[in-house]
Amino acid sequence: MTDAIKNVKVHLIVLGLVVASELIGILTFNVGPGKLVLLPMLYAVFIGAFFGPDFLKIVKQKDMVEASSLVGLTLLLLMARYGTLVGPKFFEILSAGPALLLQELGNIGTLLIGIPLAMFIGLKRESIGAAHSIAREPNVALIGEIYGLDTAEGRGVMGVYICGTVFGTIFYGLMASFMSMMDIFHPYALAMASGVGSASMMTATVGSLSAIYPDMAEKIQAFGVASNTLSGLDGVYMSMLIALPLSNRLYDAIYRLKFGRLAKEN
Repeated sequence: MTDAIKNVKVHLIVLGLVVASELIGILTFNVGPGKLVLLPMLYAVFIGAFFGPDFLKIVKQKDMVEASSLVGLTLLLLMARYGTLVGPKFFEILSAGPALLLQELGNIGTLLIGIPLAMFIGLKRESIGAAHSIAREPNVALIGEIYGLDTAEGRGVMGVYICGTVFGTIFYGLMASFMSMMDIFHPYALAMASGVGSASMMTATVGSLSAIYPDMAEKIQAFGVASNTLSGLDGVYMSMLIALPLSNRLYDAIYRLKFGRLAKEN
């Protein structure tokens, strides 16, 4: 940790990325009936990749390893921020009804589909980190605390986290537009579904829905924010108490079917 704090070069690069990304700001593009929303986090990921050892080589592999030790620390600050958001809105969130409280059960669907697919394409313990949830910041913190980020599970959750950052906002923004065109779900239901614990994905969805249903925009935003805030609160407990244990059991069962031996023998 001491070496990471003393690594001035990495801190200056991160500061530059943050400033540049914030100066670019939020960009929106009309795509079909909806909007595509690009947020500063996406720019930081793309620009930062060019500083790595595969492109400009300004940041070495050693620097990346040292910087990874600070991920857990920064996520602690984010989790504290979630707490300050949830507390004042506690009774308001409860009044929204049981649908918001039960939405995190969708994590079970994620792992039931994701882990078999991940193992089918060749992943092993990485599939647990990758598919136990949608792999946003709270889930990265959880996996980092239980397994460590420099493990198979840690590589899995970080891989999905990066993919979600790059492609998630695009997918959610367009999906909201197409789902609204199908006229199957109420706009409020789609807004609630956008709250998966990712501010960028929720913003992209709410932005598209607000553009399509301007008369409902205020309530759509309220449901999206409440849903996302609640996901940041109960999503961690859902992952820790239900999703991760179930993911490990499912992994062991599939591993035995695929390789004919217990996973712990690997």
